[in-house]
Amino acid sequence: MNKQLLRVNEAAELLNVSRWTVYRWVEDARLSATKIGTQSLRVSAHSVDKLIVENWTDR
Repeated sequence: MNKQLLRVNEAAELLNVSRWTVYRWVEDARLSATKIGTQSLRVSAHSVDKLIVENWTDR
């Protein structure tokens, strides 16, 4: 992944979940994020990668 900060919809697409799930996971500290300006939220690409690795299953 080249970008360090992802838009909420980009993170949602990578995780195959809804935007609202990403917002909940940020609120629950499952994903780390930062606010840009007053309304824009950016999700750490590292936290997305980490969440994927931690929940990977070989089914």
